[in-house]
Amino acid sequence: MSILEVRKFPDPILSEHATEVRKIDGRIAGLLNSMVDTMYVARGIGLAAPQVGVLERALVVDTDPDNRGRKLIKIINPVIVEASGEISYEEGCLSIVNFTAEVERAQRVLVRGWSVDQKEIEIEAENLEAVCLQHEIDHLEGKLLTDHISRLKREMYRKRLKRGFKANGAPAGDGSPRI
Repeated sequence: MSILEVRKFPDPILSEHATEVRKIDGRIAGLLNSMVDTMYVARGIGLAAPQVGVLERALVVDTDPDNRGRKLIKIINPVIVEASGEISYEEGCLSIVNFTAEVERAQRVLVRGWSVDQKEIEIEAENLEAVCLQHEIDHLEGKLLTDHISRLKREMYRKRLKRGFKANGAPAGDGSPRI
């Protein structure tokens, strides 16, 4: 098991666009496996490669972490090809400590991408799974949860974050699961 460091806001890598994975090989398979381990240890339900410092289009999602692997998705170069409906969901993020925001997203999505077996795959998702896929794909575009809120709320969060750092430089966490 390999646990990776989850980058935290305002790390500039989180605002960068990830590049397409050109070659699906053992390196990318290993990265995805390490991302899964990291996601579970961090009590998250999704993780994108930029969140662990890798600017490549890859992500993992598991909206049922109590039954690890049952709903696990690993996808390379994901693209949303269809989206419908609307859902509002209170989202958190492993990269944004002690912050949640109500975000409007598509209720259903069809995502196309590639598996680690180099097969093109399609994932039809709805509700929480659709929200999670959209959230992680946002990370691949350099878009954060804080980009979905007003500028005033974003600045208030930045100030609160600066005040909330412990003496060792690490922000306090509340322990709740994050996307």
